[in-house]
Amino acid sequence: MRIVGLDPGLQLTGYGVIDFNPGRPRLVDAGVIRLNSKKTVSERLLELERELEEILKEHSPEVVAIEQLYSHYAHPRTAIIMGHARGVLMLVCQRRSLRVREFPANRIKKNLTGNGHASKLQMQRAVQMLWNLPELPHPPDVADALAIALCCGRSSG
Repeated sequence: MRIVGLDPGLQLTGYGVIDFNPGRPRLVDAGVIRLNSKKTVSERLLELERELEEILKEHSPEVVAIEQLYSHYAHPRTAIIMGHARGVLMLVCQRRSLRVREFPANRIKKNLTGNGHASKLQMQRAVQMLWNLPELPHPPDVADALAIALCCGRSSG
């Protein structure tokens, strides 16, 4: 099963593409969509839409996995910004009639590392070890996106 994992953001949106099979998930592609912070929010959302369309066209996934929205009382603006990006990502997937699965951050972290409160570095190291990468996936959004895709595959039963 081909899965695209997405870690939404309005500056960086991580993506990870895997072919999941229970024995050994295969890493197909991973990276970030870098959005120009000098542009308006609406311009960045349009750019995000276009970039995701290209990724989905190239990889033809069966399912897209995305991190659920989480809001910390001390940082409500972060949740609002992430919500804008998530909305665009989900709209693009819906237009393509793709199945979208959502997972909370602590479940994704626990699935990959065994610790629901794993740090960014722990996530990067776990992804590096799983796929025998020569260096840490960078930026951390790449590791997060791959972890989201892996969590989706593992939870698909």
